[in-house]
Amino acid sequence: MARVKNRVRQRRKRWLKLAKGYRGKRGKLYRIARVQVMKSLVYAYRDRRRKKREMRQLSILQVNAKCREFGLSYSKFIWGLKKLEVKINRKELALLARENPDAFSELTERVKNCLTS
Repeated sequence: MARVKNRVRQRRKRWLKLAKGYRGKRGKLYRIARVQVMKSLVYAYRDRRRKKREMRQLSILQVNAKCREFGLSYSKFIWGLKKLEVKINRKELALLARENPDAFSELTERVKNCLTS
């Protein structure tokens, strides 16, 4: 029987440690665990970027819903903010719409006045 050096054992241990918590063979057998861990790392990399997109979409949806309560569409609201030179990002707008509706209504009124004049 061939001698297994410690380096190989450490490498196997490292992959199996990363696969801890996986169900069935994926968490126990080295070859299967290694493939699954690599796939998981790819998913994690991809989804870190996807999460940013989804959060921006959610913010836009929230702002759009709140704008429609005041009779504005999202695109006209953003256009009005650009004309007023208000520099605020979508995340902050969504937070403002949720947490402080009075300030958001004042902002929409300013945008309406800007668009009508």
